[in-house]
Amino acid sequence: MQTLAGGRLPEIDGVEVPGYDRSAVTVGIVHFGVGGFHRAHQAMYVDALMNQGEALEWGICGVGVLPGDRRMQEVLTEQEGLYTLVVKQPDGSLAPRVVGSIVEYLFAPDSPEAVIEKMAAESTRIVSLTITEGGYNIDQVTGEFAEDTPEIRADLQPGAEPTTVFGLVTEALARRRERGVPPFTIMSCDNIQGNGDTAARTFTAFARLKDPELATWIEKNVDFPNSMVDRITPATSAEDTKRLADEFGLTDGWPVVCEPFTQWVLEDHFSSGRPPFEDVGVQLVDDVVPYELMKLRLLNASHQALGYFGFLSGYTYVHEVAGDPLFARFLRAYMDREGTPTLSEVPGVDLDAYKTTLIERFANPGVADTLARINFGSSDRISLWLLPVIRHQLEHGGEIERATGVVASWARYAEGVDEKGSPIDVQDRLADTLVPLARTQRENPEAFIRNTAVFGDLAANDRFREAYLWALDSLHRDGARATVEKLVERG
Repeated sequence: MQTLAGGRLPEIDGVEVPGYDRSAVTVGIVHFGVGGFHRAHQAMYVDALMNQGEALEWGICGVGVLPGDRRMQEVLTEQEGLYTLVVKQPDGSLAPRVVGSIVEYLFAPDSPEAVIEKMAAESTRIVSLTITEGGYNIDQVTGEFAEDTPEIRADLQPGAEPTTVFGLVTEALARRRERGVPPFTIMSCDNIQGNGDTAARTFTAFARLKDPELATWIEKNVDFPNSMVDRITPATSAEDTKRLADEFGLTDGWPVVCEPFTQWVLEDHFSSGRPPFEDVGVQLVDDVVPYELMKLRLLNASHQALGYFGFLSGYTYVHEVAGDPLFARFLRAYMDREGTPTLSEVPGVDLDAYKTTLIERFANPGVADTLARINFGSSDRISLWLLPVIRHQLEHGGEIERATGVVASWARYAEGVDEKGSPIDVQDRLADTLVPLARTQRENPEAFIRNTAVFGDLAANDRFREAYLWALDSLHRDGARATVEKLVERG
């Protein structure tokens, strides 16, 4: 049995390892939110460049801000940044690869100053983010920065030691400005429409509250490229770790598993240079919006369509639901009749082929992605991925029945009890508000959608309200599968 502890590279048949000298790698990127997706995506692309003899000055320093990031710090510190990326093929086989592009990891609660100075260093030219949809501290109704949260208020106090990503990044930019060092690019890799624009809006809003002159400097000098990122990356299970050890004789404290497919479309707007990402298949474009909307409203929204209906129907994994012909028909109907009409032309993409490929990807049994994972954080995900589809279709007189049915399936799921009477662990930052509302909806069917913090004024729209009440009644009376059958039959 071989191990990555101490930064040792294994010598195992079938396991790729970095072909470059890691001691020659220097930090050029500081990344907030080192989880499975970052390690299956951005860090993998940087590692691929390094294996081609490029980008050795673009090594990654990971940063954890939340208490739950402590374990990642412990694992990556013990393994000197190494980890195994395990691609799960549709035939069930594994293709492991040791990635070496992360060369440092800092846990901000231990030393905010170290994190700030790492970003303030002239060698750092990109600060990237996978802080989740909820990490941008946005009011879901107004779309603006929510400045009145306890963490933000604390970071805005004079002389406060920063604890949030906003406080840390803004302080680093302030020091670069004071020292005459050019600013870094802030590159969001989160599943948000206009993720770069969102980052620009929120970081600048925080800076304006802290120092208006700094905010003006950021607006004029810092680039925030939009991007579209795509790779299904389920949470690593104990079985995944064990299988890596059993089949390949490799012990890894926290490997990452993912599907074979990967895509990254990135706007080519960088304040202080970038790695030659195009050399490893990244699509560099002037405008990422068409690609972004395609992914959010077809892939991400379809995940939500599978998640609640599938769970309530008794499934555990995404591939089980996607492999069910009824649900596959439902997905395709949503994509064709409701998701696609909200999109503009996507250069170089055959949308019919893309949608077919999506269902095939969802049905890959090797990935074993759980419905519980894609149902996590529903209030942020539904708000960003599905409600915009409904609003667009209402405005243009299009169909909304399937997307609205998904909203109703979320509301039914949020009751916290499945169709067999077993408890559902509803994981959502608004669970304390939404679960009690959902549990009143058999007597008050509009209770859930009257929550304006999530739905705004949608409940006042007659078409939406009628479609929602029909679907919710069907879910309560006939169950999830029967409701999906009716929605398929509707067109």
